[in-house]
Amino acid sequence: MKREEQLNLKIDSRNVQMTPRWKTEIEKRVAALEPDTLRPTHTRVTLTKNPHHKKGDDNAEALVVLSLPRKHTITARKEAKTFEEAIRAAFSAAQTEMRKLQEKRSIVEEREPDLPLHGVISKLFQEKGYGFILQDGGGEVYFHRNVLNAVDFEKLEDGEEVAFDIRSSEKGLQATKITLTQLRK
Repeated sequence: MKREEQLNLKIDSRNVQMTPRWKTEIEKRVAALEPDTLRPTHTRVTLTKNPHHKKGDDNAEALVVLSLPRKHTITARKEAKTFEEAIRAAFSAAQTEMRKLQEKRSIVEEREPDLPLHGVISKLFQEKGYGFILQDGGGEVYFHRNVLNAVDFEKLEDGEEVAFDIRSSEKGLQATKITLTQLRK
């Protein structure tokens, strides 16, 4: 099996002949930027010589495209005076973006207790599809009709006792998995 197939790597060039040195450098850099948790599923690197470049003397361009799990794509395009510099800069930028994505994924939400909390329905807004639960011990928690478990939102009434889980959201605490604690008569 060829090395490019092992790395799932495609290397192209436009307006310039690919050299073995550039290809080896690209393969080395692809192998170096694969952390365990964010292994690219596909990598494409394109080197382009821009003969009629209007931005100045920089006419060597390296484009790195990394396809990552969960449909993420990282693209880094860098221009420099030499292809070596452009390759180095593009892979450095791609590595930075991979680190940022990995940090985002590694942020762990604080886990709430596994035991359900208890409270009573304190306010219902039937027409808007949400309400609030007064927790045992005080404090209200928002809930949406979609988190009710085996309970018909339209038949829910103020004062009914419920068990629920909570999670933090941008707007504060939010109830999840709401069930009635007493059977209705």
